[in-house]
Amino acid sequence: MVKLLVTPFQKFVRIESLSGILLFGATLLALLLANSVFSDQFQSLWQYKMGFDSSGFQLVKPLILWINDGLMAVFFFLIGLEIKRELLIGELNSVKKASFPVFAAIGGMLLPVSLYLLLNKNPETAGAWGIPMATDIAFSLAILRLLGNRIPLGLKVFLTAFAIVDDLGAVLVIAIFYSSAIKWTLVLAALALLGLLFILSRRNIYSRYLTMFTGIIIWYLFLKAGIHPTIAGVLVALTVPIRRKINTETYIEKLCEIVAGIQESGDRKAPLLSREQIEEIDELEDWTEKFQSPLQHLEHKLHNWVAFFIMPLFAFSNAGVALGGGMDLDGSLGITIVTGLVAGKLLGITIFSWLGVKLGLAELPEEVNYGQIVGVALLAGVGFTMSIFVANLAFPDNAQLLDSAKVGILIASLLAGICGYLVLRFTSRKPSANQTG
Repeated sequence: MVKLLVTPFQKFVRIESLSGILLFGATLLALLLANSVFSDQFQSLWQYKMGFDSSGFQLVKPLILWINDGLMAVFFFLIGLEIKRELLIGELNSVKKASFPVFAAIGGMLLPVSLYLLLNKNPETAGAWGIPMATDIAFSLAILRLLGNRIPLGLKVFLTAFAIVDDLGAVLVIAIFYSSAIKWTLVLAALALLGLLFILSRRNIYSRYLTMFTGIIIWYLFLKAGIHPTIAGVLVALTVPIRRKINTETYIEKLCEIVAGIQESGDRKAPLLSREQIEEIDELEDWTEKFQSPLQHLEHKLHNWVAFFIMPLFAFSNAGVALGGGMDLDGSLGITIVTGLVAGKLLGITIFSWLGVKLGLAELPEEVNYGQIVGVALLAGVGFTMSIFVANLAFPDNAQLLDSAKVGILIASLLAGICGYLVLRFTSRKPSANQTG
């Protein structure tokens, strides 16, 4: 039973770790191109306009906005699926399970924001307080993976759980504080469609094609309404049912019947299937779809696309900052972001985690010590993906401030990653042969 629970999580950690390596490679390549003789071509590529323009319908955007508003909606859809799973059956489905990572996440959001607001003296950059809030789970788990079996599974679960709570906080902040003048008629139309999906889900009526088609319409309505369209991804994900239509026993019985039918209805050596065998395979597909959890199935199908394509492409298109000697950067903004991400995350997560345990409201995960919590709190300062995303929202029309924010995020992520790795290396013992065996 333990293996059934642990193995899928270990696979998740492995995918996220490889994604972190790809993110690092994409970031490095973007920086190299942005500071090479191909800089102008690289920057103009992302401004190339594309879209739809026919019969009075127009949706034309630069390529970078198709990535940031379009593909990242799929990333947020996956986050929504993960949040729903964790709330219903995962590490956040009870007060006891959720308390420790929730305490950590609250501290990891409040302290960075407070430090940013305290240190920021420029009214133009006051609205960027959301930048140091979130943690990049892919980068953080990739660094944990470098430490191998020194890191207990409980610490990886803790990092994943509080990062998901962080993501939920970031989603709410984007929805409330980083949306433009709102057109409420379009919002109500989008909410009506969401309501329809929720009603169908409650009645156990689900079609992935209907969800996808309706989701695209909701995304478009949010875009035109002035609410950032990636929020549509999270909301639509919450309508995807987690329940299976049939149980395991029923599926196994049907599986045995179908296997028997295939064996009896054709020549096993024939190069082609018989009509009866094709019908049995069609029935197998129908029963398999009923047996799978729609939420789990979508999460499984999307995870590789998000980890190995969408997130690296986002990094590649957004991390290309020209670092030439003639750069006109706002040093104060960069320092404030570095302080918020590194010091804010370190203090917030460590102090709030300790408080939760001292007050008797939370428990330290098994085989985890406070030194490791400090190390993970430092790793949480790797805010990369979500921090750059929020920076794009905070400075949509100010290239100087956007570049300054990106440089601050890159420096903070590098500093937090190195410090977190070193702390975890010295506070985590390598298990003995008896423990690993």
